[in-house]
Amino acid sequence: MFSKRPHSERSGHGSSGLPCRVWLRQYRPATAAQDALAAAIVTLLLIPQSLAYALLAGVPLTLGLYASLLPLVVYAIFGSSYYLSVGPAAVLSLMNMAVLQPLYPLGSPEFIAASALIALLSGLILLGMARLRLGFLANFLSHPVISGFMTASALLIAFSQLKYLFGVGGGGDTLPRLLISLWQHLPETSGLTLLLGLSALGLLYVIRTRLKAWLCRRGVSVFWAETWARTGPVWVLVLLTALVALLGLDQQGVRIVGAIPAGLPELNLPPLDWDLALHVFPAAVLLSLVGFVESVSVGHTLAARRRQRINPDQELVGLGAANLASAFSGGLAVTGGVSRSVANFEAGAQTPMAGIMTAVGVALSLAYLTPLLYYLPHAVLAATIIIAVLGLMDFHSLRQTWHYSKHDGLAQWATLIGVLALGVEQGLLLGVGLSLVLFLGRTSRPHIAVVGQLPGSEHFRNIQRFAVQESPLVLSLRLDESLYFPNARYLEDRVSALLAERPQVRHLVLMCSGVNLIDASGLDSLEAIRFRLQEAGIALHLSEVKGPVMDRLQRSEFLQRLSGPVFLSQYQALCQLDPEFTAQTLAARDAARPIPLAAAE
Repeated sequence: MFSKRPHSERSGHGSSGLPCRVWLRQYRPATAAQDALAAAIVTLLLIPQSLAYALLAGVPLTLGLYASLLPLVVYAIFGSSYYLSVGPAAVLSLMNMAVLQPLYPLGSPEFIAASALIALLSGLILLGMARLRLGFLANFLSHPVISGFMTASALLIAFSQLKYLFGVGGGGDTLPRLLISLWQHLPETSGLTLLLGLSALGLLYVIRTRLKAWLCRRGVSVFWAETWARTGPVWVLVLLTALVALLGLDQQGVRIVGAIPAGLPELNLPPLDWDLALHVFPAAVLLSLVGFVESVSVGHTLAARRRQRINPDQELVGLGAANLASAFSGGLAVTGGVSRSVANFEAGAQTPMAGIMTAVGVALSLAYLTPLLYYLPHAVLAATIIIAVLGLMDFHSLRQTWHYSKHDGLAQWATLIGVLALGVEQGLLLGVGLSLVLFLGRTSRPHIAVVGQLPGSEHFRNIQRFAVQESPLVLSLRLDESLYFPNARYLEDRVSALLAERPQVRHLVLMCSGVNLIDASGLDSLEAIRFRLQEAGIALHLSEVKGPVMDRLQRSEFLQRLSGPVFLSQYQALCQLDPEFTAQTLAARDAARPIPLAAAE
């Protein structure tokens, strides 16, 4: 049965007050039980992920848990999605390390403070975008660019973790540097560490790809099979940590995380270094956009599965507030994670209260369980990260996009190669810049079709694709693109070339059914075309102009200079401008109609 709630309430954001007021008014014990079960499952998934992403970001492991505490609570209050689970994410952690690694040693107090500053800037940027309703800026990150960026970032993340699997030093912010560093340190490989890391990889991969099906074949319900599969990383972590502790492998070269401070985070304002803030601000903008796109994508997907919706502007507020909460509690930049959010949804979460309950679980872990993580091997966390980012790699999309559109495929490949070869920031900027340049190049030569009348109808189609009839006196041109500064001159050149081939034409009708915008440059070009045609004894007309375009044209003097009215349809234009031709087509249509039986008798 579908919910009887009003649409605005089911969507996760009401028309008044905070979004949380909508679901709190209807909260019931049965809902709380479902949220609690989902929170328990997500907490088990979140703890190893948070530790692993802190390792990836280059900060102490505790900060990963801090970033999974207050942000969850704050997002539940301000966010519009019922199912999004906010916390550190693989790509954001990679971007954090890539930006700060050249500036400070990993894990140093300066590095930690700079990470909190990036979270603070990200929160302010997202809130500023919400205030100005700039969520549309995320649209400049096209799907091919995001796909290429995610695939490249996943590869960088995976290769950056190999040093932990081999138990060696080194590092780098690009793929060539990572490979060179790994090769140089390969002689230092710890055999026990490598064996432990490969064992963790194997176990995690089998759990990810085989455990659910294996349990289902043995009669376990789908829900519990998915639960065991999703929480599998916790059991691998517990098993291998116990193995290291019992066998004393830390004394034989296996690197462990050591003592993790217990207790909840203190609330402090991140150190404000204005020079550093200006230096990292561009990276914070990119990080905010990437996090927003990832969060909104998974939020829309999960909401649609229960016939709900999310509000992108409210998501900017929720994510911005969550990042501020993370910054003030010493954490990292956060977003809605894909795997956590999907697990939250499929575990049966009903409201954002599940996120608050998850935060309680993280808080209890910080208070009581951190001593149990003393012998946790770095290699196991690295294996957790590598398995987690496998889902971000989409090599099929690279081939499919290239086959469908060379322009989009080029932008996707450029992003992929740029991130791997130049770095995260530079690669993403390269992809965005190239996709915009290719878009402008593609729209600078729009499709302009000469159209004719389909025999026996009032429809007009491209003369190169259909058998149509053309009026010798009227040239009908259909614009299949908005008319703006990159393509305005192209229209002028195209009109001149077509009229040179048709000396008998006395009327030119621009069919504007595909035009959504005419900017000032486009209007100047229309004026230039009108003037040149007038000098040549040819009248310019428009047809099928959309309402918003017509509204803008009425604010100019262009319509007063036209030879006639703006026609409602191309057929109406042809009827008025060449009635003899229209009469012939109508006669042909009537002659082709079957004679009614009554008339025949």
